Amino acid sequence: MTDNSIFGPLLTEGKTKQIYAHPHDKTLVYMLSKDQITAGDGVRRSELVGKSRWSTITTSNVFRLLNEANIPTHFVKQIDDVTLLVKNCTMLPIEHVQRRLATGSYLKRHSEVSEGTRFDPVLIETFLKDDAHHDPQISQQDILHLDLATRPEIQVMVELGQRVFDVLEYAWSTVDVTLVDLKIEFGRDTGGNLLVADVIDNDSWRLWPAGDKNRMLDKQVYRNLKNVTPQDLQGIADRYALVADLTGKLTTSRL
Repeated sequence: MTDNSIFGPLLTEGKTKQIYAHPHDKTLVYMLSKDQITAGDGVRRSELVGKSRWSTITTSNVFRLLNEANIPTHFVKQIDDVTLLVKNCTMLPIEHVQRRLATGSYLKRHSEVSEGTRFDPVLIETFLKDDAHHDPQISQQDILHLDLATRPEIQVMVELGQRVFDVLEYAWSTVDVTLVDLKIEFGRDTGGNLLVADVIDNDSWRLWPAGDKNRMLDKQVYRNLKNVTPQDLQGIADRYALVADLTGKLTTSRL
């Protein structure tokens, strides 16, 4: 159970997490996950008991792998079942998506492409974080025009995004799970350095065991529901728990 007495003031709260100041170090913050799962820019929202724990475990395990691969991230350490200590970052309002296989929204925007088409190298797309306008896709030129990032930062995000996907794609392959696509976010720490930040959990990717879409383990199961029943939520909870467990078994060692 989280000891809230260690926290400074609440800095911000989103759909699935809270950010608290560190009481003694302005370069650090505490990130707490919530038992909430959402879809459709927050239009659909359910309580998923245990999700905060599974998200925290998953994010902690994933960011450890990235840190071990010398990828700059905001992750410092896991505090308890629902709390991470991370570097204080000013987040860029950009969703950075890497796609190995064509599926989901990509097919709606590119009807000429067949589902499962493989992108090599990984295809990178960027979207503006804006729920009211359904996170529109933006180009590098849009990012510059909106003054969201500099040209060198854009290049760093491309390079880091490719490295993050490479590391996690290999790691998931060690347990025979295909990483289909991945959404990450970036922030600037108090020194202005660009870091992979926010969370990488089961809301952040598509995972197909043995490459089989019908066995998907990720949030897409929740998105696909016509109606949400307690039985549906239990099935989703089971998947989130399994993914959290599997991330503890992932390795980046290439023997």
